[in-house]
Amino acid sequence: MSLHIELADRIDRTFGARLPQPVEHKQDALVVHLGNGVTLTVRYAANDAYSLRWNFGDAELGIDTAPLHRELATFPNHLHDIDGQVRPDPLTHPDDTPVANVSRVIEALLADPSLGLR
Repeated sequence: MSLHIELADRIDRTFGARLPQPVEHKQDALVVHLGNGVTLTVRYAANDAYSLRWNFGDAELGIDTAPLHRELATFPNHLHDIDGQVRPDPLTHPDDTPVANVSRVIEALLADPSLGLR
């Protein structure tokens, strides 16, 4: 089973009651619509190579593992905050499973899509 198919299945089973529709499958991504108006786009190339982007209203944030910001304690993963600044990633860990990482992100986004960074 492909990673995205497995992730979509777990997201639907775990969070289905809080999603207005099932997870959408795109060619290289999953799109998850949360009940609070957040749209999360999930891209996993490998367990330790991912991009999780979300938007709500005009705001867009994201977490990814592009190996760019060596100065951050969470290198290679990092957060692009609501102002476009790069910060340490407070939610995901490249050594965790995709299901664990995405579940933590969804729980956090359901509580506060800006992650308290407004």
